[in-house]
Formats: sequence, structure tokens, C-alpha cells
Amino acid sequence: MAKRNRGGIRFPLLVVTLLLISAVVFAGGKKEAAAKGPTVVRIGIVGDANEQWKPVIAKLALEGIKIELVDFTDYVTPNRALEDGEIELDSFQHYAFLNNEIATKGYHLTPIGETLLAPLGLYSKKIKSVSELKNGDKIALPNDVVNGGRALRVLEAAGLLTIPAAAGPTPNLSDITVNRLNLEFIEVEAAQTPRLLDDVTASIINGGHAVNFGLNPERDSIALERQSGGTSNPYINVIVARTADKDNPVYKRIVEAYRSDEVKEVFQTVYKGAYIPVW
Repeated sequence: MAKRNRGGIRFPLLVVTLLLISAVVFAGGKKEAAAKGPTVVRIGIVGDANEQWKPVIAKLALEGIKIELVDFTDYVTPNRALEDGEIELDSFQHYAFLNNEIATKGYHLTPIGETLLAPLGLYSKKIKSVSELKNGDKIALPNDVVNGGRALRVLEAAGLLTIPAAAGPTPNLSDITVNRLNLEFIEVEAAQTPRLLDDVTASIINGGHAVNFGLNPERDSIALERQSGGTSNPYINVIVARTADKDNPVYKRIVEAYRSDEVKEVFQTVYKGAYIPVW
């Protein structure tokens, strides 16, 4: 009888001991997780027009995801930084630009979410309409292959150039067959196009850079790129990750938080048509 009692006592003590050990380990794990802090995701952006990220940052902070926006001054550096692991995502470019970067530089990058359309426009401090352009006037263009070709198509749509359809959506200067006013083209890095407005008759400026410079595409441009929605549009902007990380659940959550009604509201109230959400 005594042996049974001793056995009956030892078993509960063992259970209690194991439970106590488990509780200590669990508590230690919680402290360790807390010590690690939030998951930090660095996102490369270009320019100052980033009000749309504020509701995303605030929402995800409550979920333990801290977004840090890393500002770059040109279109070339962010993808290299992403490829090299200096940032986790970037959000500044459209499909056409990204695809060209991958093809020419061998980057291992993949779009994980669509964001907006930003129309390219022709702006001027010296004239009020395309009809005022004169023979030999100077026009500034972005110097990268994609946006430069896109700019030429804007000028063609305005009746200033003739370019064969076979040249595709991104022709170059050598593809021009008719230059009706013998316009002179000044090619510069895209971010510099607004700064040349004092030196040229007109400048083709990307939507984001126009907004950064205090211009509104709908109100201030004298010619504006025709935009269409749908995934076939090569000028839809995207959030991009390294291909190896394209299925990362945290990154997918960032895309989901971006494609929200709160961000749409920012586009409508702050940018007033300069950016068009694609969801």
C-alpha cells in the first residue's frame, strides 16, 4: 500500500515539474521574440510623392511590420540595391522599365503587386499649347530607353513626329521618320527633366517627377500620355521583390495593405489625378 502511495505521489510531481519547465521556456521565448522587435522591410522609392505610403506604414506597424522608405535620386540605383540585398522591395517603376532592367542587367527580380499608372506629360514655362512650338525648339526627354521611347510616342500623338508602328512602344531617336518642326532633343536623366524647364521650350516629365516639382499632369501639361488600364499596359507601376522572395508572406501583406481604400483616398485627395490606382 505504501509503495502505491509513493508511486502515486511521484507522478503528479513529475507532471508539475514538466509544466513549470514548459512555462519558463514559453515565457523565455516570448521575451526573446519581443526583444527582436518588429519585422523591418526597407522599400526603395524615388522622389517625394509618397503620401500614399503613410496609411500603409501606420496599418502595418500595428501588425509588427515596420516599413522604412529608402529614397533614391535616380531610376538606376534602386534595382541594383534590391538585387544586392541592400533593400527588401522597391516601388518606383513600371513593367516596361523593370523588364528592360532584367533583360539588360540580368537582375533576379519579380513584380509582386501592381500599384498605379502615372501618365507622362509635356510641360513648358514658355508656351501654353503644342501649337506654339516653333521650328528648332528644344525639347528635354528622359534618357533611359523605356521612358525616352515613351516620350517620343507622346510627341507623336501630339502631331509633332512620325514614327513607324514597327518601332514598338519604346522607339529611339533614329526611328523618327518625320520631325515636322526640326525639334532638337536634349536627353537627360528622368529626374532632371523638370529642372530643364527654364532652359528648353518644353520638357517631357514622368508623372512622379512632375508631382514632386509641384506640377499637376491634368492641369499643367500641354500634352498628356493616353493611359489605359489592365494588366496588358506596360506602364503600370509595380512593387518588386527579389525572385527568391516573391512568395514572402510579409511582402504579400504589404502589397495587400497598399491596395486599399485608404491609399485610393490619398490618390484622389492629394494627387488629384496625377496617379491612377489600378485596383
